[in-house]
Amino acid sequence: MAEQLLDQVRDVAEGQIDFEGQKLVELLVNVTLALTGVVSFLVGYILQDIKLALQIGLAGTALTFILVVPPWPFYNRNPVKWLQVGGGLVPPQSLIVDEKSFR
Repeated sequence: MAEQLLDQVRDVAEGQIDFEGQKLVELLVNVTLALTGVVSFLVGYILQDIKLALQIGLAGTALTFILVVPPWPFYNRNPVKWLQVGGGLVPPQSLIVDEKSFR
């Protein structure tokens, strides 16, 4: 029972993210944290309320965490097509070192 639950959690946590998804994650982190910092600072400065500024900053950080940590499906829109093992179309090349041929 516990192993089945762990397997389900592992399947959800080990999602795939492609290279374009990684670039999107980096952009989302930078934009959301920068906006959160600016909004938090401005609201805290205008209202002179440090507690509210910290709450806004924490909420923005939590939102960023929810956006980027789980492997959402839209992070895997461009999966890498890997070659089959041993089924490549290119014939094996021989390597020549000091006029000796290696295969």
